[in-house]
Amino acid sequence: MDGDGLHVAIIMDGNGRWAKARGLPRSFGHRAGVQALKRTVEAAPSLGIERLTVFGFSTENWRRPASEVSELMALLKSYVNSDLDRLAREGVHVRILGRRSGLSPDILEVIERAEGRTAANDRFRLQVAFNYGGRADILDAARRFAEEVKAGRAAPEDLTEESFSRLLSTGEHPPPDLIIRTSGEQRLSNFLLWEAAYAEFVFQDVLWPDYGATELKAAVEEFHRRDRRYGGADVDDVRATG
Repeated sequence: MDGDGLHVAIIMDGNGRWAKARGLPRSFGHRAGVQALKRTVEAAPSLGIERLTVFGFSTENWRRPASEVSELMALLKSYVNSDLDRLAREGVHVRILGRRSGLSPDILEVIERAEGRTAANDRFRLQVAFNYGGRADILDAARRFAEEVKAGRAAPEDLTEESFSRLLSTGEHPPPDLIIRTSGEQRLSNFLLWEAAYAEFVFQDVLWPDYGATELKAAVEEFHRRDRRYGGADVDDVRATG
């Protein structure tokens, strides 16, 4: 990767409402959401997107009914089993973010297979946040640093924003330029809390199973209309108030 492309993160919201509107079980919405993810991954490179991070299963999702949790787990397996050959062939590097503890052996096998099979790819990066929560990730990173200090391998003054960022599950990879949330909701829901500091946000009133290239293109076009200042003042604003 040359580093010039966009990093887009998506909170894929609305599967349940999509199914309810059609008188279908929530599981049908989740399955339709997998198809939306396939369409979105396929469309992303042509829109200048180099990295795509999607929120697949949060640490809070364990509170859902057991049948729905099982369905969400099965969908990860289904997605990898049906698309891994194509992703590997097309140069997609797959990473799974989030805690591995608590996941069943068959899910861990799928994760390791997807990451191992695509490890050498560098055309496009797909990161799936699975059993992930922003607060949990920050807490885990803090614990890792505390353990380094306790073992004498680091001192408190060694901790910087840059070094702390490397301890997160997103590691040394750049933060998202754009965060999209579908379904009309306007909140982060514990997604990429540290990494979102200077991201642009686009909220789209479309349920995730209906998402695809057209909606992604609209979000990217909106992003390019933004003036990103990273906390700095606009030059014209400074002149006007000077």
